[in-house]
Amino acid sequence: MKKVLVIRFSSIGDIVLTTPVIRAIRKQTHAEIHLLTKTAYADIYRSNPNIFKVHTIDPDKQQTISHLLKEGFDHIVDLQKNLKSYRIKRRLHVQTSSFPKLNRKKWMLVNFKLNRMPKLHIVDRYFEAVKKLGVKNDGQGLEYYIPARDEVSPSEISNQLCQPYIAYAIGGQHFTKIMPPEKIASIVSRLSLPVVLLGSASDKQSAETILKSSTHTKLINQCGRLNLNQSASIIQQAAVVICHDTGLMHIAAAFNKPIVSIWGNTVPELGMYPYMPLNNQAFHIAEVKGLSCRPCSKIGFQKCPKKHFKCMLYQDENQIVSTTNQFISNTQS
Repeated sequence: MKKVLVIRFSSIGDIVLTTPVIRAIRKQTHAEIHLLTKTAYADIYRSNPNIFKVHTIDPDKQQTISHLLKEGFDHIVDLQKNLKSYRIKRRLHVQTSSFPKLNRKKWMLVNFKLNRMPKLHIVDRYFEAVKKLGVKNDGQGLEYYIPARDEVSPSEISNQLCQPYIAYAIGGQHFTKIMPPEKIASIVSRLSLPVVLLGSASDKQSAETILKSSTHTKLINQCGRLNLNQSASIIQQAAVVICHDTGLMHIAAAFNKPIVSIWGNTVPELGMYPYMPLNNQAFHIAEVKGLSCRPCSKIGFQKCPKKHFKCMLYQDENQIVSTTNQFISNTQS
């Protein structure tokens, strides 16, 4: 095996979840690894030393195919498994492999609340795609590489961050995955360490609400001020990370951080919970169990379909605070 193309188009979290497979292919077969992804996510892969070359999908699909044909791949590992990846594989005419996507079982869980999902993380299902290559999971977890130009010194943001701190990623791609800012403010007010709020520019208003509502005296807002890699750098140096079911959760797992992960309309049974190395399972899933409407989607919505948003409003704040404090105690002992 000389040259392998791995296909994964999006998104941030899903891309981070491919890293154990990429590492294992490279180290166990010594193949030259190429990646095909969307332009928006190419830089995440370009920082990965296990990857030889990153290819992006051109608006002119024929140009993309022509470019890939010239590479002469020996094998394609499809970790996207959709119509677009199928069409690319069909045109390249080389041996391919993929993983069980389980769309029907996901559909049954979301629409009928019948859980037929295997008790396997999606990363473990990804490894089904490389079995025929003789590649096995090394159990070392996820990876995320930060370019030197994006490494951040927390103390340069605030002298309050010279001591251990909590990184709180307040955002998410979908409303139903995000805890309301007033509830976040209530949690933050009871945390003992300094707290850094992380998020995109779209989270600025929520961050302002949290700042106004919280009584925490060491609360630093960095929403909209850091790019993805810089936010990852803050997470890498945090004592504990609090987050939603988002890409930053998977980045925190890649850095082996203690994680308090807050889940709204989605459920861990879909196989996307924090994926940690075998020697560390320091994460806590905060969720409201027993809701007949949950999960209402495998991804998320821009508003609660039932208009009550109980999956977030009923979250146990005391449990989130106590678990965070326990993780802090464990890291300091």
